[in-house]
Amino acid sequence: MTVAHHQDATGGAAGHRGAGPAPLHRRVLAQAAWELRAVLRNGEQLLVTFVLPLGVLLGVARSGVPDLSPLPQAQAAWAGALGVAVVSSAFTGQAIAYGFDRRGGVLRLLAASPLGRGGLLAGRALAVLAVVALQVVLLSLTAVAVGVPLPPASVAAALPALVAGTAAALAAGLLLASLVRPEGVLALANLLWVAVLVAGGLVLPAERVLGATAGAAVAWSPTGALGTALRTAATDGTVAAYPVLALLGWAVLLGWLARRSLRWD
Repeated sequence: MTVAHHQDATGGAAGHRGAGPAPLHRRVLAQAAWELRAVLRNGEQLLVTFVLPLGVLLGVARSGVPDLSPLPQAQAAWAGALGVAVVSSAFTGQAIAYGFDRRGGVLRLLAASPLGRGGLLAGRALAVLAVVALQVVLLSLTAVAVGVPLPPASVAAALPALVAGTAAALAAGLLLASLVRPEGVLALANLLWVAVLVAGGLVLPAERVLGATAGAAVAWSPTGALGTALRTAATDGTVAAYPVLALLGWAVLLGWLARRSLRWD
């Protein structure tokens, strides 16, 4: 990652040509495109972002383990894979990227460029949404290829949960990367990823893992609400209003906390 490359992409180098910086929307789109290319060129990011969610989809749908009865196994596997994909991209991947960019001084320099802090965050958010869109397409095509019944209504019903869940997960990732030293973000983000995969309500309803009382509480956490909303969309083809509203609430709260805590050096 080079600052000069970022400056060329976001209009920071235009000043010496006499043209001034590019319009804000072009700077944001250029930053989003750079962020997206960075993800697609990073082998570790590709593993976490695409390969592991595919493993969840195929493992649960084809093996029947864990037993999701009375939920339809195949559709619930697709929903769980989508949830893992969102958390991998928006939370784990962005927390680690933000932490290392902080340590390298990249964020401090970009925040002072024509892109600005708001433009940098907007570009990253658009890049994450683009990655999630690619994940939805890949996981849906794979699900259909292995025989998962996936009516268009289920995909459409999952979209509000995916957008709200991505916003909440991204805010949580930025908050974590702002509160923890960059050296600790990598370990903590990966540990939290494993924890929510096992007991966060993404693949299995939280009540199945933690029991009724603890499971009911986890069901309203960001990952629990995302898992519930995606399973409802996959199995019933409807939008789960309360879990989606919970995700929006988490996105607002975590976004506010992240904004107050964001560090650029």
